[in-house]
Amino acid sequence: MLQTEYGEREDLMVDWAMRYGQPSIPDKLEALRKAGCNRFVIVPLYPQYAASTTATVNDEVFKWALKLRWQPAIRTVPPWHDHPLYIKALVKSLKAHFKGRKMPEHLMLSFHGIPQRYFVQGDPYHCHCMKTARLVKEELGWDEEKFHVTFQSRFGSEPWLQPYTDETLEKLGAEGVESLAIMAPGFSADCLETLEELAMEGRESFEEHGGGSFDYVPCLNASAPGMAVIRQIAKDNLAGWLK
Repeated sequence: MLQTEYGEREDLMVDWAMRYGQPSIPDKLEALRKAGCNRFVIVPLYPQYAASTTATVNDEVFKWALKLRWQPAIRTVPPWHDHPLYIKALVKSLKAHFKGRKMPEHLMLSFHGIPQRYFVQGDPYHCHCMKTARLVKEELGWDEEKFHVTFQSRFGSEPWLQPYTDETLEKLGAEGVESLAIMAPGFSADCLETLEELAMEGRESFEEHGGGSFDYVPCLNASAPGMAVIRQIAKDNLAGWLK
């Protein structure tokens, strides 16, 4: 979809790779280099920066470049956790999900967690998540008391960022919350951690503890608002390289 924005032109190729999986970042970069590309814009698809996500994508890129005698020019896209288009896209997604229906009583934004010690060591991820949440709340004009920011997918014995999504869902269910919607703004596309952990396990936990109606709002994926964000980010970071 991003390639169609630019049409068939000889001076731009759009492609994708997986951080963990296939096609790998090094393999895809090498294929693009052999196809004649000598300037790269790298777009890690994580709106909020974390050393364990965005930084590892960039690390893979630079590990690949270390082996080259003639390195290409490389731009790495900064996080867009507070980009106006991204915030508006999240709000549009929520409103579209409830089009023709009453909005829920409570709204929860669930972000992937990281160990608390990462935050203490200077990782900006928690701050980025909280700013995204604040901007979404302000854009919606949502009641502070019925707006929740939580962190999911923890493992191991050490403390992670809190409050935890699973425990908060149980608490809200036990309090008899009649309607709840949950979103995962840290994921650009739906995956196991949204479709199973939130949409399935989260629903079961909330309902089993006494909660009412539960809605999982899909990630932006390749929706029109979601692609508007990606297109603008690409345009901004290609500036000066395309005529």
